[in-house]
Amino acid sequence: MSNSTLDVSPDRIYKDVEVLTTIQPARNYANLASLNKAADYIHQQFGQLDCQLEEQTFIVDGKTYRNIIASFGKLDGERVIVGAHYDVCGDQPGADDNASAVAGLLETARLLHAQKPVLNYRIDFVAYSLEEPPYFATEQMGSAVHAKYLHDNQIPVKAMICYEMIGYFSDKPYSQQFPDPALSKIYPNKGNFIIVVGIQGQETFVKNVQMLMRKHSSIDVQSITFPNSEGLAGLSDHRNYWKYKYPAVMINDTSFLRNPNYHKKSDTIDTLDFKKMAEVVKGVYAVVTQL
Repeated sequence: MSNSTLDVSPDRIYKDVEVLTTIQPARNYANLASLNKAADYIHQQFGQLDCQLEEQTFIVDGKTYRNIIASFGKLDGERVIVGAHYDVCGDQPGADDNASAVAGLLETARLLHAQKPVLNYRIDFVAYSLEEPPYFATEQMGSAVHAKYLHDNQIPVKAMICYEMIGYFSDKPYSQQFPDPALSKIYPNKGNFIIVVGIQGQETFVKNVQMLMRKHSSIDVQSITFPNSEGLAGLSDHRNYWKYKYPAVMINDTSFLRNPNYHKKSDTIDTLDFKKMAEVVKGVYAVVTQL
């Protein structure tokens, strides 16, 4: 079956974002009950699928946080990790950051359940807690806990795909900003593309991800590789897999370089483009099943 006929549902993606963004108070590190509501919803959605379901708990500052993991394919095989964080920064709904990515994660898992491709490796869908400040770039990040577990237990990792903000798009000229004027000569000035963010030394992997996404979705897919994980390169959970030299990329709408609602109360569901999000999911599904 071609990805053009995959049953990717913008309505299901919308529902996931709606549930997460209406949790009150905001699902940040300080509101543990709200984080648990988000985790419970993700657990419940994964639980409807034909997968192995587990939780990885970890304690930070006396509170217990949860990574939710759904596994498909050859369970004793090399692993592909697909991840997204479900917490938000501060007191805001976090529609793009990062309910959009969690919705993409869930919809990709639903596709795997529906299509049942024959896999000779394992795909783990991981929903992380504690990506945002004050724990960002620390060992307390849920993804840091997960990556360290894989490394310490010598579990082979084929690749890591990080969903991070996949919902904000604009067809207006010059809606796309750049941190370096030189980049404006390389990339489109309309913020209507998705980008694959990688690190130098993994260029072949980055290009393969871009190629597969382009081939199997109708959205424009760009790519960029940075010299190291500092700055813009490592602004999400993929950074913790780079630490152990695992091939990893971030699938991203360029965040604050495009979305004026970044980390604001205006990051609401009505600002997202669910048809384009569905195309991103089609592309990522091709990546995780055809790498």
